[in-house]
Amino acid sequence: MPEVPVNVDIDYVAPRHLAGGGDPAWITVPLHRACGWSYGHDPLMPRVLLSSPDQKALLRLEPDPDGRWWTLQHAPAPDRPAWFASFDARTPVEMIAAFTDVLTDPTADQGDNWDPQEPLLTAGWSPAYRHHRLASPDGTVRVEADEATGAWWVDTTLRDFRALLWQAHFSEHTPPHLITAFTAALTDPRPVPRTAGPSSLPTRSPDLITLSHREVPATQVAGALEERVRSLAARRTGPPATSTHPPQRPQAERHRLR
Repeated sequence: MPEVPVNVDIDYVAPRHLAGGGDPAWITVPLHRACGWSYGHDPLMPRVLLSSPDQKALLRLEPDPDGRWWTLQHAPAPDRPAWFASFDARTPVEMIAAFTDVLTDPTADQGDNWDPQEPLLTAGWSPAYRHHRLASPDGTVRVEADEATGAWWVDTTLRDFRALLWQAHFSEHTPPHLITAFTAALTDPRPVPRTAGPSSLPTRSPDLITLSHREVPATQVAGALEERVRSLAARRTGPPATSTHPPQRPQAERHRLR
């Protein structure tokens, strides 16, 4: 029986938008265990489907080289038409988690007075090309709102926006407090951990990213996810959902360039 490694090689990457996708379990496991989302599993399909307790939201994670890997669809509500959000494979899980964490937070301020551009302006992003478009200081990300429809787009690239590294799309009617949670996570300066390896990052150029390599105890890596589950479960009035069969971790670390 193979020995469990004592330490794990980890790269801490900044800025986080160039860190690659990360572990999908950072999103799927807390949604199931802490937020009560149920999941369906087809052993013949490399995908995960998670539905909210009220059956109004469906999160689909489906490795698709020609489409979005993450899609969250929300049914219409009395005060809001249906909406969806989608994320490419290399969208960092920490940013998607910021979105789903607020979506599932029963105490979140769900008003329409949120401005997704505010975290970007506070972080020193500047207008680019035209109104309602902001660019990151390093020039690798731009965030744009469609004035006609109210949809939002986040495009990330390594150079010149000719080949996207990843894209996030928030449709018309997506609650602005959720988009704001995403843009706040996008500007968070703290590095994010990624399993070290020659192909684990979209780039290792010192002109674009800062890397800090460490050996971390394997128990610490596993404990971070457990602590996240406990923290999110504490927001609920009832006990967190428990299961001996958590959602399968799909092979979503496959990378692509669109």
